[in-house]
Amino acid sequence: MRIRAQVQGNAAVVRVLMSHEMETGQRKDAAGKVIPAWHITDVTATHNGKQVLAAEWGPAVAKNPFLQFNVKGAKAGDKIAVTWKDNRGDTRTDEATVA
Repeated sequence: MRIRAQVQGNAAVVRVLMSHEMETGQRKDAAGKVIPAWHITDVTATHNGKQVLAAEWGPAVAKNPFLQFNVKGAKAGDKIAVTWKDNRGDTRTDEATVA
């Protein structure tokens, strides 16, 4: 994941680009076999360890999804962490420092 967090006014704008195939389970490969579903199901974000965002996603989200949200009260130097979990049980967490 690529995370960028910047202070704008009294909040931080957080932008996240997630690398994930996000297969719906409805497409077929060249041989005509269905490509199994593989997509992000849960996304959470924390600000200095306190959860500030929770989302449930499904197969309709595009490949390599982009997420943007604001965190009120965030200051330069604070830590923002984003975690995703997919339907295969894989997880990933990345962290950024607010600039």
